[in-house]
Amino acid sequence: MKKALSDLWIGHLCMLGAEVVWGLMSPIGKDAMKHGVSGFNMVSFRVVGAAICFWIASLFCPKEKVTRKDLFLLIFAGLQSIVFNQCCFIVGLSLTSPINSSIVTTSMPIFTLILGILFMHEKLTLTKSFGMVCGITGALSLILGSASGATGEGNIWGDILCMIAQFSFASYLALYQGLVKRYSTITCMKWMFLFSSIAILPFTASSLSEMGWSEISIKTWGEMAFVVIASTFLSYLLMMRGQKSLTPTQVSVYNYVQPVVATIASTCMGLAMFGWMQAIAILLIFSGVRLVALKR
Repeated sequence: MKKALSDLWIGHLCMLGAEVVWGLMSPIGKDAMKHGVSGFNMVSFRVVGAAICFWIASLFCPKEKVTRKDLFLLIFAGLQSIVFNQCCFIVGLSLTSPINSSIVTTSMPIFTLILGILFMHEKLTLTKSFGMVCGITGALSLILGSASGATGEGNIWGDILCMIAQFSFASYLALYQGLVKRYSTITCMKWMFLFSSIAILPFTASSLSEMGWSEISIKTWGEMAFVVIASTFLSYLLMMRGQKSLTPTQVSVYNYVQPVVATIASTCMGLAMFGWMQAIAILLIFSGVRLVALKR
């Protein structure tokens, strides 16, 4: 009994830690991109850096043999969950405010539900329908507010890119769930990040070569290290550990931590202002996700 209770607490602490780190990633990454690191360079550092971390970690884990067919599937899984997801999110973050980007991340369960209805024969109930309408309305209010300038530093294209990132990751969860369950987290991540690095470097190499390396401050390099090590490598490990002890509903609740942490950190760092438009968007998206989660 005590062991089960201890394991449950570890699961809660791991999920809380992962979401806090992801919440801090938006303002910290945004600050780095304001001081000499472009969005494309940020993507390169994050993907390639995480690939190196996961391959080093794999040296201390039991070796798993991956079939040729699954290696082929891991290429496409990496494209959806890392290349499209992280490229769209990072570039979107470089355009919009860290508060807006973190609010948009909470819409992913709604995209997951839509894909479940289309491809996994999940039933659409009245409650789910109302939840989807609330969530979509909240996201649209945020995007339209950015277009009109009502959300301060928000940017319509940045908000849309961050939303595409959530859709990309939701489609990955729907299509590759069986593949990911066949192997350990380290095995899946090392191959997915490796293939993703190979995919993005031909497009970002010129941007890296033009980067003023000597002009980047120690503070900015520290922020980059946080994005790579904490918000990519460690956060993925914490999330996977938390999922082993908690139910999907409990895990989804922790998704609400991100915008709270990002809003507090962004305001304290002077990177963005929290206004009434963001408050309405948070209320609508949170309500929609909650209604969707209640019946899943």
